Amino acid sequence: MPRKPRCLVDDGFYHIMSRGHNKCKLFHSRKDYEKYRSLIIEHKQAFPCDIYHYCLMPNHAHILLKIKYGNDLPCFMKQVNQNYTNYYKKSYGLTGNLFQGRYKGLIIETDGYLLECGRYIERNPLKSGLEDDLSQYFFSSFNFYTRGERDEILTPNPLYLELSRSEEERRRHYKEYVLKERLEDHVKDSNSGWGDVS
Repeated sequence: MPRKPRCLVDDGFYHIMSRGHNKCKLFHSRKDYEKYRSLIIEHKQAFPCDIYHYCLMPNHAHILLKIKYGNDLPCFMKQVNQNYTNYYKKSYGLTGNLFQGRYKGLIIETDGYLLECGRYIERNPLKSGLEDDLSQYFFSSFNFYTRGERDEILTPNPLYLELSRSEEERRRHYKEYVLKERLEDHVKDSNSGWGDVS
């Protein structure tokens, strides 16, 4: 069955998701998470993009980005995931597929959804029950926005910058925005199990 063509536009915003084959773990140790992060940093130089938010979960990864040239997106993700697969196979002796097919890419057509998508991504450890305190989860963009921690992957979300002129206030507003619970936060994600960690 032929693959559906992707909607690729220049200067487009995308929510990217990659999941382990049969929900298998992609990351077993801090070294694994750091390797995937380093590959993102390396390849975003070759395929110019601004990464606004990310969260690396044990068996899947979320990235929110704006890419300069739409046709670069498949190349960027192929390089990141293929190089990580090679690393993983050498480290763990895997044969066969690591990722469940191609990455899933949802184009964001409304600028106003950029911050909301970032909130969804960063709340993954809470929603999955993996972590009760997002500031203690070190494989996401949450601490970049709420504590000002340095992160080579990231470019600030433009809507985050509009929250206040004061950096301290921006961090406080953003933290409240992400952590304040809503009714829909307790509804199980029906999007093919992307929120599952097991």
